[in-house]
Parts: sequence; C-alpha cells; structure tokens
Amino acid sequence: MNMSQDKPVAIITGGGTGIGAACSRILSRDGFRVGINYIDPVEEQSRQVLSELEDGFLLKADLSNPDEIETMIAEIREKARRVDVLVNGAGISINKDINSMTLDDFDLQRAIVRGSWYLTKRILRLFMLRKNSGRIINISSVVGHTGNSGQIPYTMEKAALDAFTKSLCKELAGRNILVNSVAPGFIDTPMTQNLPDEVKSRILGSIPLGRLGSPEEIADLVSFLACRASYISGTVIHVNGGLYGG
Repeated sequence: MNMSQDKPVAIITGGGTGIGAACSRILSRDGFRVGINYIDPVEEQSRQVLSELEDGFLLKADLSNPDEIETMIAEIREKARRVDVLVNGAGISINKDINSMTLDDFDLQRAIVRGSWYLTKRILRLFMLRKNSGRIINISSVVGHTGNSGQIPYTMEKAALDAFTKSLCKELAGRNILVNSVAPGFIDTPMTQNLPDEVKSRILGSIPLGRLGSPEEIADLVSFLACRASYISGTVIHVNGGLYGG
C-alpha cells in the first residue's frame, strides 16, 4: 500500500503564490499531503512551491470553469482518494472605479466566488467518505467589511465568502465539518508590493501595528483551524494588525 494515501490531505486553491503558498508549506509541515491548485500564469511558482513540500501534487484548474473543476475532482480522487481540509484561497483583484468597470470585469471577479462555491460542493462528497469530518477555510479579506475604493467587485466577492462561511456552517450542523473564514488585512504579497509608494504609505499609516502582515502570519491561523481548532465554526477571524476590529 502507498503510505502517502494514509496521510490527511489538504487542497489549497491558489496554493502556489502569496498566502496560498505559505498555507501549502505550513500544512505540509503539519503532516498533510498538499494538493496545490493553480492556473497557467503561476505554473512555475507553483512547481517551485511543490518542490519544497514533503508530499504534494499539482492540480491545474481555472475555478471560473466548472468543467475544469470536474477534472480537478477526478484528479483528486485518483491521486489522493480523500480530502480532509479545503482552503479556498484563490482570488483575483480587478482595480477599477465603478465608471471604468465593465460587465466582463465584474463577471470575471464573480466567477471566482462561484467557483469556490462549486468546488466546495463537489469536495463535500469526499469529506463524507471520511465519516463526515473535515475543515473548510475560506480566505476572505478585511475589505469585505470595510470596503475599498476602486475594488467594488473584489470587496463584494470577499464579503460573499464570509456569508458563505456562516450559511454553510449552519447547513453542515451535526456533521463535524467545520467552516471558517480568515480575513487578512494588508499582507506583503505581490498584490501589495505593486502598489504606488503613496498608497503604501497611506495604508501603513492606518494600521495600528505600523506594518504589513506576512503570508506566514495568515498561514499560522489556517494551520490552527485545520489541525487544532475543534469548537470554532461559522466564524470570520480577522488578521490585520488592528486595522479593523471585526
């Protein structure tokens, strides 16, 4: 028997970059076999993260495409046969004001939260093979609560993930499947590194701790929810240096 098939399995969407990559690394250290979901533009980075893991595999799929999600589910069944933790970490941000935003832009943003919903729906069946146990962790954002100029569809997507968390928790009551959101503040990732200096200065001035967070600080909480938390569900946990109290 392949002993890796006895290990718990964590599937991480967007697991090859930023916060997702930090989650892949820490859950691998926690003893999980990690499935890294990625799309074409970040294949190289995803393969690099995979090379750093003790045990893992790649899952190429665009979450905006239900057919690719179905292919991904088939791959999970073939490569892992089980899922114990799902981290919905994939996301995009289209930065335009309401007058510049097009319907196509909006629909592209909306497709990610739809894909997270559909992937979760399909993976729940694999949780149920494990006697109705599992952990679902949605990576949302502080801006889903505070709003942010020029990011209306993005803030709507992140607020939707938190609403999804609370509703799914109630639907899964009694099944030992815990559902939570982690809402990062401003984190030191390529998304924030590319901001103009004056925007960065304004952001730092609004954070009581006076610095950006690190992807590892978000991953630490994901690890806790995946491995140790047993009486937390339906909750949005903010990790933002004091920017927003929740």
